[in-house]
Amino acid sequence: MSVPAAGTGVRSVTRARIAARTLRTDRWWQPPLLTTLGLAVFVVYATIRSFVRTAYWVEEYHYLTPFYSPCVSASCVPGARHFGTWVGELPMWIPLAFLSLPFLLGFRLTCYYYRKAYYRSIWLAPPACAVAEPHARYTGETRLPLLIQNSHRYFFYTALVISAINTYDAILAFHGAGGGFGFGLGNVILVVNVVLLWAYTVSCHSCRHVTGGRLKHFSKHPLRYRVWTFVSRLNTRHMQLAWTTLGTLMITDFYIMLVASGTISDLRFVG
Repeated sequence: MSVPAAGTGVRSVTRARIAARTLRTDRWWQPPLLTTLGLAVFVVYATIRSFVRTAYWVEEYHYLTPFYSPCVSASCVPGARHFGTWVGELPMWIPLAFLSLPFLLGFRLTCYYYRKAYYRSIWLAPPACAVAEPHARYTGETRLPLLIQNSHRYFFYTALVISAINTYDAILAFHGAGGGFGFGLGNVILVVNVVLLWAYTVSCHSCRHVTGGRLKHFSKHPLRYRVWTFVSRLNTRHMQLAWTTLGTLMITDFYIMLVASGTISDLRFVG
């Protein structure tokens, strides 16, 4: 009798000799499917909006969508250049937020929750508990491209800077139609989005490590211990925040797009 080739998943020599892929009778395939669809919706929407270069800035109220921040090229409309003009005209295949989008993409892709999400739903490694993966071999995060996952802590630092930039954008948006202070529904959406982005960013596992991961005696560092405790509590909601912020990013961009294109008018409370 020939011995099956060594491997993992359905080809593993240690797997029970059953014909079925799994004995589970519930809808185990549903969570991976929904995750794939949810991520696909965001990726398609964000990609389209990042490259169309229209309806991303509301001059009247200083609303700037996070998909175009920071906007520092000559291709940006003048008012949207909150940090000046650093480079000239950009070709259409380069997004106007070229300084932030690659780092935000890296931060999300290497995030511990998103790893779980796309490992299970897209790479099927494994697709669900007690469901064997179809891959013959598994090398983990020891080779390219998955070796890049180890750089998550560095993407975390860039995410802090980008969150600060988004906060600055949200503050500048308190601008009335005739100048001075103004406040509308767009401000509420921008602020809620920024608060949730901060919550998602600081709830990161890397933030827990930075604030208290190397401390041997919490009693000797009471302030850092309090910060670590707060971050740890947020960390328990990291998955929910990961999905919520995808939604608020799309809602924020979509609302600004509608206002900037003249499709709707911003609901103003002051100014």
